[in-house]
Amino acid sequence: MNILFLTTHLNTGGITSYIFTLAKGLTKRGHTAYVASSGGEYVARLAAEGINFIPIPIKTKSEVDPRIMVSMCRLRKHIREKNIEIIHANTRVTQVLAGLLRRFSHKTFISTCHGFFRPRFFRRALPCWGERVIAISEGVREHLRRDFKVEQERIITIHNGIDLEHFQKKISQEEARKLFGLGPGPVVGIIARLSDVKGHPFLITAMKDVTEKIPGTQLLIVGEGKEKEKLADLVKRLGIGKSVYFIPSVPDTREALAAMDVFVMPSLKEGLGLSLMEAMASGVPVIGSAVGGITTLIQNRATGLLVPAGDAGRLGSAIIELLQNLAEAGAFAQAARVFIHAGFSQEEMITKTEEVYRQCLEIGKI
Repeated sequence: MNILFLTTHLNTGGITSYIFTLAKGLTKRGHTAYVASSGGEYVARLAAEGINFIPIPIKTKSEVDPRIMVSMCRLRKHIREKNIEIIHANTRVTQVLAGLLRRFSHKTFISTCHGFFRPRFFRRALPCWGERVIAISEGVREHLRRDFKVEQERIITIHNGIDLEHFQKKISQEEARKLFGLGPGPVVGIIARLSDVKGHPFLITAMKDVTEKIPGTQLLIVGEGKEKEKLADLVKRLGIGKSVYFIPSVPDTREALAAMDVFVMPSLKEGLGLSLMEAMASGVPVIGSAVGGITTLIQNRATGLLVPAGDAGRLGSAIIELLQNLAEAGAFAQAARVFIHAGFSQEEMITKTEEVYRQCLEIGKI
């Protein structure tokens, strides 16, 4: 099969990782993958894996941006010349682009919904979901049915998968902490873009109590985004500047995870949580807010701890509990690793997605 993946950009993040994993895996299975986007950090990695990159001017968040039409015109030529059979959109804007491409090229179009959309006017007026919609968790599937009235038979749940062998290769905690300039005390961490939906303020607020109960505890925040200045101001107001470390996005999350004693995902909304899955696969004890796909991954007091979203007090108590009870934290971490290995491999994700492609192509022949 010849598959065209569409995304807005290829900078570090969950969607980029998803596309890279799928394109790489499908290429190894004999398919030909093309990725069209505005570019980003992963372009060189795509080239190294023999994955074709097509630059298009699609770096926008608006469904009615003129650049969508420009991108459509550029891609129509590639679709004809490369005999593209499947168009796979991965962001809201590229769903609109894929809908236009399907209209003019009559190629099969599917989309993956990676999270939760607000049901704004244009999202309802221009649904553009495709022949099939992949939901990365049951929470996302229900969101599509409830908020956008997508027919149940069009939605297929396929959880994100990760390279489990990659996260079995351990890096020493001492080496990792030295790399990030951390001290000898316990380390609580988060890997996520600095966005208002990720819940960073509640984690930072919780750390005020944690550092008072367990002096020397540090918070490692890995990621970039528009909320950086607000978060830095909050750290300053709480007087915990010496305990909080902001680190830009990293190409290999194993180093950051190796430095952590506890990983926290305090999101207000979350499709599934790639970095949470990586932490669980790495054997780091985890805490998450009880929302969206996080509840698919964390079974409370079995594979980690769940707390109400937006509750800094409960979050702080959960962090303190795991830092003070190493045996309990270790048991959760071991159960989480087994859970991830049992159902969230990249091979399973690739196989199931490949089957969706085949089914759609068969339907198109009828």
